[in-house]
Amino acid sequence: MTPATHPTLDTSRTHRISDRTVRSLEPPDVGNIIYYDTDIKGFGVRVTAAGQRSFILNYRIFRRQRRLTIGQHPDWPVAAARKRAAELKRMVDVGTDPLEVREEANKAPTMRDLFQRYEQDHLSRLAEKTQRDVRRYFKDLILPKIGAKKVSQVTFEDCDTIHRQASKNAPTTANRAIAALRRSLNLAITWGWIERNPTKGLELNQERKVERFLSVDEIGRLLRALDAHPRRDSVDAIKVMLFTGCRRGEALGATWQQFDREFRIWTKPASTTKQRRLHRVPVSAPVTALLTARRRHVKGDYVFPSPKGDTLKEVRRTWSRVLEEAEIEGVRLHDLRHTYASLAVSQGHSLPIIGAMLGHSQTQTTARYAHLFDDPLIETTESVASIISGSREKRP
Repeated sequence: MTPATHPTLDTSRTHRISDRTVRSLEPPDVGNIIYYDTDIKGFGVRVTAAGQRSFILNYRIFRRQRRLTIGQHPDWPVAAARKRAAELKRMVDVGTDPLEVREEANKAPTMRDLFQRYEQDHLSRLAEKTQRDVRRYFKDLILPKIGAKKVSQVTFEDCDTIHRQASKNAPTTANRAIAALRRSLNLAITWGWIERNPTKGLELNQERKVERFLSVDEIGRLLRALDAHPRRDSVDAIKVMLFTGCRRGEALGATWQQFDREFRIWTKPASTTKQRRLHRVPVSAPVTALLTARRRHVKGDYVFPSPKGDTLKEVRRTWSRVLEEAEIEGVRLHDLRHTYASLAVSQGHSLPIIGAMLGHSQTQTTARYAHLFDDPLIETTESVASIISGSREKRP
């Protein structure tokens, strides 16, 4: 049996291995030959016919003869290889098989494996737009940097580098990418792949949220521009967003089955809402009238179908056109939701009621509109103050 398959110590090929010795070893005509060290039993250098030199360690554990390759020379100098060989022998002494540990490490999942499972087991539960965004974050920002890395080898520095590089062009996108990465790594902890999330402690970019509210005058100009636009499907969808404060995806994906017979109650299934909770909410008379009119001529399941019969995908062109006609700048479709909330506040409705109408699951989400109460509150406190101050003029 040759040394390459079942190693035995051959004293004719035993040396005090040094870097100089390794460089001087003659390669065999064919195959390979192993020269063993005189100090550490089983430690040696394998020389191939091509002249490649690699450090190896032979050891015996659990009645099995094993051989592990430490690394190639000169990438591994003799001192480093000798130190590693001593560490490996200590592992053997306490009953740990180094080769088995390495094989298990090679089988460990990579970040690409993590994303594949994350995509299959979790991503499908999210809204379609969120799914598209998360896939883009991994494809463009995350996997090109650490896709080949073992999940257990991903470091804080890896995550921080991804965030810093993405932040150069898109600070908000960089934050969203890290949020998706953090969520996938949290699931890896749940699955027993890692013990700690390497994104912990990473400082995100500050985001300045600009919320635009349409004035009453702007709303009037917008409605007139919508009425004059020829694309009725897009126009009606935008009107539903304005009159209900719903999200774009909720409006475009609405089906007739979600409404009661009189078109007064809209029950949005959990699968269509951002919070993944069923949201039952009444709609106003203008929405009821709009839906009643559409039901007379719209066929199929969707309230706003595309020409192909599935759901309408986008209304951006119509939105851009009506904004231009209405001479309104700096307004997004999502700002219709903010406008709905601001109008509700101006009418004195409470934050819990507004949160229920908008489908907020957390009170702090609705609390962003609390500052809109300032004006009516100021009017109230001033009126009370005037009464108190006026009391000075009254004499018994």
